[in-house]
Order: sequence, then structure tokens, then C-alpha cells
Amino acid sequence: MKNMRATFILSVCCLALLSACNQQNFETDDSQFQAYLKVKRVSPDDEQRVARYRAEFERRAALANAIYDDDGLDRELLDAEVAEFRKELLISRYFEQYLNESVTEAGIQNYYSENIDQYKSRKAKVSHILFRTNPRMDKTERDVVLTKATEAYSRVNAGEAFEEVAKAVSEDAISATKGGDLGWINEGAVSATFSDKVFNMQAGEISEPFLTEFGFHVIKVTEPAQEVTRSLDSLKGDIRYQLRNKTKQAETERLLKEAGYQAPEPADS
Repeated sequence: MKNMRATFILSVCCLALLSACNQQNFETDDSQFQAYLKVKRVSPDDEQRVARYRAEFERRAALANAIYDDDGLDRELLDAEVAEFRKELLISRYFEQYLNESVTEAGIQNYYSENIDQYKSRKAKVSHILFRTNPRMDKTERDVVLTKATEAYSRVNAGEAFEEVAKAVSEDAISATKGGDLGWINEGAVSATFSDKVFNMQAGEISEPFLTEFGFHVIKVTEPAQEVTRSLDSLKGDIRYQLRNKTKQAETERLLKEAGYQAPEPADS
């Protein structure tokens, strides 16, 4: 946490400069300027940059002092806005450093390892022949569609190539051009009925027609179901985001408790 404290001190230096807005006189003494250089990350040994920043620092202070006495400004409003900015900067800088120190690569790795089961899934490669239905169809109309699906199933069962039948009769225009190939699908990523059917079949098996919200399907599992685990690299961003949110919430609650803050009771509706 040493790095966090060091950077946090720089932020406090910035806040010290901003606090001058609550005074009528904007200081230009050396301690204020040295803090300003830290804020700007200028090395005191870089004489040319120091001289340039000194001139700008004093010019801005003189300009701010002249403007602050202008009766046309609402100084209370200005001071309130600066105070809010100071709070926001303080909170932002603190959590930026706290989270960078707290949520580490090792922590992300540990979270991944401890929760590995939730990153596992099953997938299978599937082809289908589809005959579409819609909710407006009555039973007679659906039976006509089922007859078409049954005829397609019978053709495949009699020895015709599944791919050729799909190209000839499937109403899924996209997959039909590929012989009904839907590629690899993840368990649960499609219709529950479709998924249940696929992941209870063996490779090469062909189903009898069954109905989903899309219509009647005849499916063929072309590659057996297999378990896959998403890699840490593909999940690292999501895990970091989750851990930072949880860590920030916990630290916020700790700080508020330490400060004795109690949320007001909700107003009666």
C-alpha cells in the first residue's frame, strides 16, 4: 500500500492548491509551487520546465486574485463548486490507487481458480432441417407442417444424405445452404427444448421431428457434446471489473462506518 499512499499524497497537494479558492489571496510561495510541480509531475531538476511552470503558476495566481474580487461573481456559488470538486477528486484518487493495489493479477487468478465451475459449459455441433410454424396456426395447419417434417425424416432414415435433404426442403434459408449446419452450440444458449434434445443425443444420431417456438425440427448431432472451459485471458476483464466493484463497495462501507456516517431514513411516501 506504500505506492497508494505516495500517490495519494500528491492528490492531497493538489487539493491544498484548490483550497486557495476559499481565500481571497491565491498564494505563490515556494511551498505552494513545489506542490504544484508534484501535481504536474515536473522534476525540480528540469530547470527549463520549472521556469516555464513558475511563470504560468504566478500568472494564473495573479489573474485569479484579480477576478476573485469582481463583484459580478457569486463567490459562495464558486466556493461551493470548488468544494464539490475537491471532494470528487479526493474520492476518485483514493479509489483509483486503492483498487489498483487491492485488485491484483494474483487475485484475479485466484478468483478464476476458485470459481472455475461457473466458466465451464458443454457444446455440440449440430445440423437441422426446419419447417416453420407461427402462433396463428391452428392444429390442422400445424399438422400439415408436421407431415412435411416427418417426410424429411423418413427420407434421411431411408438413406438420403441429411445435408442434401436439408438443402432441398429446410426453411432455415441460412443453414440450408450449408446442408443444415448450425455449427457449435452451447448448452442452454438456444431454445430449452432444442438444447435438451441435442445434449441427450449421440454423435451421428438423427431425431424424429419435434416442435419448438421456431417450428418443427429434424436434427443431427454431427460432433459429440464436449465440455469446454473459458480461458482466464478471455475472462480477465470481466473478473477484474467484478472484483473492483465488490472491493470498492466494501471499502466505501468501511470508510463511511469509520466516519460515523448513517444514511438518512427514507421519507414517508
